[in-house]
Amino acid sequence: MSVTRISFAAAVSLLLGCFQAQASSYEAATEQVKAQLVASADAVHPGDEILVGVQQRIIPHWHTYWKNPGDSGLATRIDYELPAGASVGEIQWPTPERITTGPVTNYGYSNQVTLLSRIKVPDNIAAGGVFPVKAKVKWLVCEEECIPQEVELALDLRVVLPDADVGRGSPLIETACVGLPVASPWQISLEHSDNALVLKIKGLGQQSASIGNIWFFPDDWGRVSHGADQPRHIAGDTVELQLKSGDAPLPSGTNLTGVLVVTEGTGSDSVTRGYIVDVAGSDSAPAKTESKLVLASAMLLALLGGMILNLMPCVFPVLSIKALALIKHARHEPRQTKLHGLAYTLGILASFLLLGVILIALKAGGAEIGWGFQFQSPLFVLAVAYLMFTVGLSLSGVFSIGSSVAGVGSSLAGRSGYSGSFFTGVLATIVATPCTAPFMGAAVGFALSQPPVVLLAVFLSLGLGLALPYLLLSNWPSLQRRLPKPGVWMDRLKQGMAFPMYAAAVWLVWVLAQQSGINSIVVALGGMVAIAFAAWLYEITKYSAKTAQRTGLGFSALLLSAALFGGYFGVQTPASAVAVANAETADRQWQPYAPARLKELRDQGKPVFINFTAAWCISCLVNEKVALSQDAVIDAFKHAGITYLKGDWTNRDPEITRILAEFGRSGVPLYLYYPAGVSTSPVILPQILTPEIVTQAVAAPAIAFKQ
Repeated sequence: MSVTRISFAAAVSLLLGCFQAQASSYEAATEQVKAQLVASADAVHPGDEILVGVQQRIIPHWHTYWKNPGDSGLATRIDYELPAGASVGEIQWPTPERITTGPVTNYGYSNQVTLLSRIKVPDNIAAGGVFPVKAKVKWLVCEEECIPQEVELALDLRVVLPDADVGRGSPLIETACVGLPVASPWQISLEHSDNALVLKIKGLGQQSASIGNIWFFPDDWGRVSHGADQPRHIAGDTVELQLKSGDAPLPSGTNLTGVLVVTEGTGSDSVTRGYIVDVAGSDSAPAKTESKLVLASAMLLALLGGMILNLMPCVFPVLSIKALALIKHARHEPRQTKLHGLAYTLGILASFLLLGVILIALKAGGAEIGWGFQFQSPLFVLAVAYLMFTVGLSLSGVFSIGSSVAGVGSSLAGRSGYSGSFFTGVLATIVATPCTAPFMGAAVGFALSQPPVVLLAVFLSLGLGLALPYLLLSNWPSLQRRLPKPGVWMDRLKQGMAFPMYAAAVWLVWVLAQQSGINSIVVALGGMVAIAFAAWLYEITKYSAKTAQRTGLGFSALLLSAALFGGYFGVQTPASAVAVANAETADRQWQPYAPARLKELRDQGKPVFINFTAAWCISCLVNEKVALSQDAVIDAFKHAGITYLKGDWTNRDPEITRILAEFGRSGVPLYLYYPAGVSTSPVILPQILTPEIVTQAVAAPAIAFKQ
């Protein structure tokens, strides 16, 4: 179905320029739809509340869409322009109908529909004038093909004295009111059952003999599967309606809202009515019966995500080191090469196992955690910056322990050098955690909601995926024979690989500045100077007389201690660090995310794009550079009136952690687009963005990248 939705989005994008518009009047027409603007009165008093409506008359075999369009489509949008002091409410959506084309099920309207809104007339408007109502109406009309269309309508209503007659207005308003859903006369409850929801309608069972059809239309996209059957079971006076969960299942603690459509009678005597549903789930949480298939799917996604992590920029320097090691190991016996690959794999698996155990312990303590959580600690960021800088010094030849550090050349301990490969695996895990690859977000999000055994299984699968390319190469003799011969170039390349490490250290110092303020840069750079001096002093004295060796080693240890303790006491996170960073760019295109700000925009029905990011997330920074900061995306946001919010997870933020978990994510990036309207469902964009992905999602929000 996702392919159908994306194909549909592409078709809509190609046709975006094909709409037809008419000059502003109370009615306008395209080839498929005739629209008119109508009101519940011919005139208004100051302070009145009236109903206005946009009626669409649709030619046979074509249809427009409800607020939740179903598997594809776009809800009709009405933007009113009113005099100062006037206000307009949300669209009052009539009861929809199902429209099925092949495997696609849509919710919408055929033949005709009137979309009502309530307008408040200002108290201070002068009698004797006019109250102008203007509406820009956009819709998608479809048969086998779909055409976006737009018209502008205008209606002038006379303003009369308080005791004057205002007239009856258009009869279409009264007809439209009859088609609106009404409050349910029955008691409705909801229960969760595995991959389904059970809607229980108490009292409806007594009318079961006269009921022809029952169907539930959810307000929000994906709460139930739009095209799946909704079988019903009658138990006494209660009708139980089985609803299959859709692509965006109902989150815990969220009410299920929508319209229950009941048809009584058959044939020409049948009557169809819609009833408003707003019901909370059962107090008891649904039983978590995770099958082996679900766990296997999560482990497969984790394996694929781990493999893709090797292509992310954060892991590249470490892979370059291992590539050099593989060339050197190729001269050894095949057994040794295989053991190096195994040691590297064990280093990664041990690191992921330790990370999983830490996450389990933090969860047990009630902490809000997610992928990359350790980088929310300034001390951890500083430690990794020092580690990257130290590895760079080793690659540059400033110092060495044995013959190398972190797996280049011989070992940290042991004549075969296997510990070097092991610790390179540890290093690869450390530098991989700021990155999020496709597939792994869903897998890690699943793992964090599961028991400890399942969490560890998924994390070990992720680690195996990260190690798998090198593990396969180390066991592939025919490929090893094609590697270039060792030579002086290897030492030059090794030295060149120091510079990505230095670059990583610089980036981490920048992250530290976002967390702890500009003074932390002095602390970090001072520590790096101390580390460099300690490394140099150790190297020049290690082959000297014993007294010089001990003196050099002692001073080196003292300098390292100064760097570490200085970092510990010098890196304190001021509460305003992120706020200051957010406020320092006056010409930015975004606003800081806050739950209150999002609620304010949603209550106003405005479209919103949210970027949940972190300064230590390389994937996030790349997406912002190559996609979100591009002129095409910025222009698309401005054209659609989208407010761009940025949620900063650089430091720990329980509110953002909760939102990530709500959308099945354990870490950043997460990109959400809320189309215009109060009750529209958010569109989840992929974790790897391009300008085209973002602009298409904005152009066709209801059908792009639902996950």
